[in-house]
Amino acid sequence: MFYRAHMKPFFDKGCTIIGLLIISPVLLLICMINLMLYRKIFFVQERSGYKMQSFKMIKFQTMRDEQEGIPQTDMQRMTGFGKILRFTSLDELPQLFNILKGEMSIVGPRPLLLSYAAYYSEQQKQRFEVVPGITGWAQVNGRNKINWKQRFVLDNFYVQNISFGLDILILVKTFFQILKIHEVNASKDFTMKPFKN
Repeated sequence: MFYRAHMKPFFDKGCTIIGLLIISPVLLLICMINLMLYRKIFFVQERSGYKMQSFKMIKFQTMRDEQEGIPQTDMQRMTGFGKILRFTSLDELPQLFNILKGEMSIVGPRPLLLSYAAYYSEQQKQRFEVVPGITGWAQVNGRNKINWKQRFVLDNFYVQNISFGLDILILVKTFFQILKIHEVNASKDFTMKPFKN
């Protein structure tokens, strides 16, 4: 409990500030390329965070906007550069600013869409007892290839066993997980299948 309440927020913000200083040239380069490709840099979306409170999660834009009257899947709208960002997880880097705002953590259950709120069981809601993260226990155990039932079980395991050691283990596994590009997308059409309980 002490780690979760005091050490983890300090660890998150300290590592984030150092990380932003180191990777700032990479962030600037992606910003410039995205501006040329999409005329906008970020994809901002309302997500459910701690205690199911909504916040605006930031990612790098990876897809072209939907064209009216032209139905397209996620993968059809994704650009070549967008695929590179997703396969390397570089599209998640802007969430470091969410961490500085206290809305996210480096490690925790991934924040989910607000529209899913009506479908959660009481057991599934346990995942919202901690601040959501950029990476998490479910992310390093199958990412988008696992089903929703497995995802909630893994998220709840993290909530019940949160510790400094587990966070470090997840960070180490995240490095190797990035290499498994076949788990980045749920299918050839969807980056992640929608949740319907």
